[in-house]
Amino acid sequence: MEYTLVEYHSRYWEQINELNKQEGWQNLVENKNMYRKSLENSITIVAVDKSSNVIGFIRGITDGYTTLFICELLIIEQKRGRGIGNELINHLHKMYPDTRIDLLATTHSSKFYEKQGFRIFHGYRKNFNN
Repeated sequence: MEYTLVEYHSRYWEQINELNKQEGWQNLVENKNMYRKSLENSITIVAVDKSSNVIGFIRGITDGYTTLFICELLIIEQKRGRGIGNELINHLHKMYPDTRIDLLATTHSSKFYEKQGFRIFHGYRKNFNN
């Protein structure tokens, strides 16, 4: 395997923020201090290569019994299609095997999740700006 899965540590912060920037996730980039706290207070697993470069990450929250919600899953573009995203999902779910997984997906990412066996589930979102 050309990468390992590790728990989030602050040493990965800058690379994750850059990855969000490359993906165009402006809200997370613009609110980076708040997002950094989100990473620290969630279950965040990072895929790193042999040189400790971040190649992807997953962030989830759970009650531990019923629902595991995937907040973000992102793999660098050059490494997509190699099973890293699927492995991150499985790794996170193995930590809480009795839970179901819920998530929100964009039109762009929906095909990936459908390939992993997820079904379409209607949801809503409302942002409150301070």
